[in-house]
Amino acid sequence: MATPAEARVDLAAIRHNVALLKELAGGAELMGAVKADAYGHGLVRTSEAVLRAGAGRLGTAFIREALALREGGVTAPILSWLITPGEPLDEALVQDIELSASDVRLLDEIAAAARRTGRAAKTHLEADTGMSRGGSPLAAWPELLARALELRAEGVIEIVGLWSHFACADIPGHPSIERQLEAFEAALKLAEQAGAAGSHVIRHIANSAAIVTLPGARYDLVRPGIAIYGLSPVPELGDFGLRPAMTLVARAGLVKRVAEGSGVSYGHLYTTERETTLGLVPLGYADGILRHATGRAEVLAGGRRRKIAGRVCMDQFMVDMGDDALAAGDEVVLFGPGDRGEPTAQEWADTLGTITHEIVTRIGSRVPRVYEQKSSE
Repeated sequence: MATPAEARVDLAAIRHNVALLKELAGGAELMGAVKADAYGHGLVRTSEAVLRAGAGRLGTAFIREALALREGGVTAPILSWLITPGEPLDEALVQDIELSASDVRLLDEIAAAARRTGRAAKTHLEADTGMSRGGSPLAAWPELLARALELRAEGVIEIVGLWSHFACADIPGHPSIERQLEAFEAALKLAEQAGAAGSHVIRHIANSAAIVTLPGARYDLVRPGIAIYGLSPVPELGDFGLRPAMTLVARAGLVKRVAEGSGVSYGHLYTTERETTLGLVPLGYADGILRHATGRAEVLAGGRRRKIAGRVCMDQFMVDMGDDALAAGDEVVLFGPGDRGEPTAQEWADTLGTITHEIVTRIGSRVPRVYEQKSSE
């Protein structure tokens, strides 16, 4: 390791996960969600692995993420769904990026870009089926459909998808799930009656949790996100055979003996109970290690798990080794698949009262991603 820390990404694990999800999808096409730098795993390299494993499409939140994929040589279909006024719609259309629209205003912006570029915009219309986030409320859905059909007749957009998103698919049995499916069916029926549906229009609502728990939500396409990276979308139901892809490691920096009663790090929240060895780990909250991990999260150091000792700082934290050996340069594992007894991202999430999505996506740009091929195919 030439750097103080690195995030090792097992591309074979990603391919394994995509193949598993593709099998669970039961014939539906798979769109790999690679937003947020592929959930912290590295956008282009991870996307290439996702496509090689059988995904037909990619999904990003922002247009700039899709453009970065094109710049990286990715030619597969890409959908970007979070679009605010003034974004580079012309460039998106020139680069053949599919766009999502939830209201007439955005549809008209997309149409204007299509007229400027001479390229019909491949557009997915999003319905709000009960999450109250993105998407058109069902009361406004007929208006959105009508405008989309006008623009299709003009030749400036193509309606290629109808979609929505679950609020509680990761809570099996939640009453909103059935209500959202019913609302999605109603939206699809209205689209069909208006002439905006058909065999060429992709219907999609299933995220990772829905793929593994709701066979009836697969429709034509599924959109796995967190499951691609080997992290369970419904942890209380197990890991579904998924393989965690990221291992976060650091090299110990300074190692020193300190006296009993030594206060450690800011605020002296931790005080040594006896003479002991402290090891410095060069990762901190600037790298995505939650300050909330102070005195709570565990790492693997010197062959044993140890809690973070004292306040997590911007660039570093400490571990108390007792009388165990640790030398500068020795590897400390924050989380990984658990094969060596190290904590997992799920354990970090459980300890810190959050979800694995936050644990992996917070790892910052100072930590290089190093790609490996470890898992069995």
